[in-house]
Amino acid sequence: MIPPLVRTLATGSIVLVGGAITISALTTCILRRKALINKEKFGKICSYCRGNGFYKCKVCKGNGTIRWSPLYDPVFVNPCVCPTCDGHRVQRCLNCLGDGRV
Repeated sequence: MIPPLVRTLATGSIVLVGGAITISALTTCILRRKALINKEKFGKICSYCRGNGFYKCKVCKGNGTIRWSPLYDPVFVNPCVCPTCDGHRVQRCLNCLGDGRV
C-alpha cells in the first residue's frame, strides 16, 4: 500500500514533467516552422544547386555506378553502385541541405 500523500505527490510531479515536455516540444515545433517561413521569405537561392536542392553526383558523375577493383593493378574491374548517391545519380546539396535556399 502506497500512502495517499506519496501517491498525490507522484501524480503531481508526473503531470508537471509531462506538461513541461509538451510545452518544450510545442515551442520547438513552432520555432522550426517560423525559421522555415523566414528562409522561404528572405533566403537567397542556393548558388551551388541553383535552387533545386540536389545536384549531379560528383563521385560517379551522374552515372550511378563506379568502377572498382580490389587490386592495385586491376585484372577485373567491377561496376558497383555509387556509395555517395546509392545509384540515384543525384545527391542532396550540402550548402542548403536540400531546401534550395540559404
